[in-house]
Amino acid sequence: MEAKKRTTLLLILLVALFFLWDNWQVYRGGKSLIFSQEKTKKAETQAGLPEVPVQTSPVSAAENSDVATSDAVAKKEEPKKQPVELVTITTDVLKVQINPDGGVFQNLELLKYPDNVDSEKNMVLFESASPRIYLAQTGLTGGLYPNHATRFHILPGERTLGKDSDEIKLVMDAEKDGVRLTKTYTFKRGSYIVDVDQKVTNLSHEPINASLYLQLLRDSERPEGQSRFISTFTGPAVYTEEEKFQKLKFDNIGEGKMDHATKTDNGWVGMVQHYFVSAFIPQDKIARENYTKKVGDNLYAVGTIIPLGTLAPNASASNDTRLYVGPQESKLLEKTAPGLELVKDYGWLTIIAKPIFWLMTHIHNEVGNWGWTIILLTCLIKLVFAPLSAASYRSMARMKQFTPRITELRERYKDDKQRMNKELMALYKAEKINPLGGCLPVVIQIPVFISLYWVLLASIEIRNAPWLGWIQNLAAPDPYFILPIIMAGSMFIQQRMSPPPPDPMQAKMMMFLPIVFSITFFFFPSGLVLYWVVNNLLSIAQQYWITRKYDNTKTKKPA
Repeated sequence: MEAKKRTTLLLILLVALFFLWDNWQVYRGGKSLIFSQEKTKKAETQAGLPEVPVQTSPVSAAENSDVATSDAVAKKEEPKKQPVELVTITTDVLKVQINPDGGVFQNLELLKYPDNVDSEKNMVLFESASPRIYLAQTGLTGGLYPNHATRFHILPGERTLGKDSDEIKLVMDAEKDGVRLTKTYTFKRGSYIVDVDQKVTNLSHEPINASLYLQLLRDSERPEGQSRFISTFTGPAVYTEEEKFQKLKFDNIGEGKMDHATKTDNGWVGMVQHYFVSAFIPQDKIARENYTKKVGDNLYAVGTIIPLGTLAPNASASNDTRLYVGPQESKLLEKTAPGLELVKDYGWLTIIAKPIFWLMTHIHNEVGNWGWTIILLTCLIKLVFAPLSAASYRSMARMKQFTPRITELRERYKDDKQRMNKELMALYKAEKINPLGGCLPVVIQIPVFISLYWVLLASIEIRNAPWLGWIQNLAAPDPYFILPIIMAGSMFIQQRMSPPPPDPMQAKMMMFLPIVFSITFFFFPSGLVLYWVVNNLLSIAQQYWITRKYDNTKTKKPA
């Protein structure tokens, strides 16, 4: 009977681990092996979209004629133009380089955030140095109209935010085939939002029917400096009130699978990577059509098309859109647009992870250090689960107390499994021992521990945040591996304090767990390892106190 219970428990744990692994795959953008959630649409759906000119290489001053456009545009391709100088806009938080050819956001630095690899440099999101391609493009589609490959005339103005100024405006215009497009980019002090105003004027003698497009172009490579042992989502995302937050896998886009909301009048489209995001956020209640497509070798686009309707001769139409390019800070994202805070994705345990992060921020407001915040948060969680942990340790202590008698019964009836199980069950019943009592309380706590893991992994607030001494970046691995070694030691002590498995093979496997975990945690962010170390040390103290209490109680002798 005991063997059946152990087998049942093992199966439950294996099933739980399989579900966790399956959800991990879905979180990373893969397919579920359990649930069929794919809403793949036919290519005909995309055929109904207006053709959007795209490029297979960044729009550069020197190679503007290599832009790949729609067939209609390609027939009347502009002659090769002379190189132009990029326009540099600098605020207190952003440094942006914009190409007059198309008004493309070709380079963007976050002045308040250091680079993942070299902390002496600023974090760069938009860039056009192959093989890293990440651009923001806007323009007109529906005819031979100005788009992100057209040379724009730049109007004079300030390029650096002065001490007495709160905003900078960059204005440019271009005329093509009787249509003028005027772009106005507005950068504000302390803001990661760029206001993108596009005004279309029909200068021809015939009505026109054009659409504006807003597009983010990116390669599929992971951000540099990200550990291979910790996988976070990188790729396009779409949000609508109807379909909510949808992450899109690059491979699926390359296969032409459209598993996201298309026609809508709300929401946003964006590109997500660890800690940072860019998103075009059109005005609410304006009809639009979202799209994704592969536009070149390892280049993918996500965008939205906004129809302007029919414009009579000499008529104009304008559209105001916001472009957010910055960190995944919860407060900033919540203020910017509905649903944008979901890019800081905690997966299927969001309902638990969000309150945990809320508690973390309040603790940090008091202590002012994210390392001590993690320690205090771990103590609070441990306190909440103290009754469950105590029940688990009591069960293990009693099992350890009766281990000699259990071993004796196993040895005595080793040739009669049925009699052995009967005697063991009688012993458990007489001594009120629950063989599963040491495991079930731990299983109940697993969702909370996983949620805390994702909170610490996703929070840009701990990026480059110091704790003390040698830990100067809680989002980076421990440079001297001190915390992983302490964690391995604490796991070994916990293992020695627990009753050994009756199966010798299981006992040998358990001996290797601290080694396996310590090697894995060498590459984990030190903030995560700090959490596990504190949790293990508190568990050891609690387990020691309970075990000592039961050791002082005399074991009943068999009749």
